[in-house]
Amino acid sequence: MTEEKAAPAATSDSRNLVMRIAVAAVLIPFAVATAWAGGWLWSTLVTLAAIGLFVEWLAIVGLASVKRVTVPGVAALAVAGICLAVNRLDVALVVLGVGLAAVAAIAPERRNWTAAGFLYAAAAQIASVLLRLDPVKGFAALMFVLLIVWVTDSGGYFAGRGIGGPKLWPRVSPKKTWAGAIGGLAASLAVAAGFVMLDLGRMGPLLLLSGALSAVSQLGDLFESAVKRRFGVKDSSHIIPGHGGLMDRLDGFVAVVVVAAVFGFLRGGADGVGHGLMVW
Repeated sequence: MTEEKAAPAATSDSRNLVMRIAVAAVLIPFAVATAWAGGWLWSTLVTLAAIGLFVEWLAIVGLASVKRVTVPGVAALAVAGICLAVNRLDVALVVLGVGLAAVAAIAPERRNWTAAGFLYAAAAQIASVLLRLDPVKGFAALMFVLLIVWVTDSGGYFAGRGIGGPKLWPRVSPKKTWAGAIGGLAASLAVAAGFVMLDLGRMGPLLLLSGALSAVSQLGDLFESAVKRRFGVKDSSHIIPGHGGLMDRLDGFVAVVVVAAVFGFLRGGADGVGHGLMVW
């Protein structure tokens, strides 16, 4: 590559990084404040995100213009969000079950992909609300998940750019490297150490949990990349400047929050998912 070609590429990368930082500086405090508030505010934010995920998924698989699929799916997620806001998890699950059956039956083609997209969005919606539900440890559990996802992404970005080296899975995501994967993992371990210092867990278990969730976050990222590559799509949308779409930004979070909620549920039950995740 000549210096003339390298210079514009470097400038583009720098502008993209500045844009990513600027957007993150706005979105991260907003997400943290809403997570702290919890209740209907968090349920509303999560529901809007779930709706966005479903719509973007349909766009990726080529069904965004099919309103008879989009409308029932969006309606089911919205009604489930209202149920979650008033603490009716049971009704929300029934609504989402009906919504899943409806979009799968109505889809004129690619029914499996359509159902998978709705399930992807619904799982993120339910898991995010469940994780925050516990009044004692819910916020701490949610912050643990968010921080793991954020530092895994940032650590991977800077380690991958700075070190480079062998590609992680070039057929799915050509830019990701093993150095980036290890950098993201190392950053997640620092989060675990910080939670130990705050007396929110013991070192050994939290290190294991953070490492596992960091790996899950990266797998979620690769999964979304594989779906986009399958349908020849570069970005899920352009709704977030410098970041692409909601799926591009939330792919790791969706994977992590679902795994974390399942783990917390097994330890603490439906009303104590956050408590089950954070108490050792």
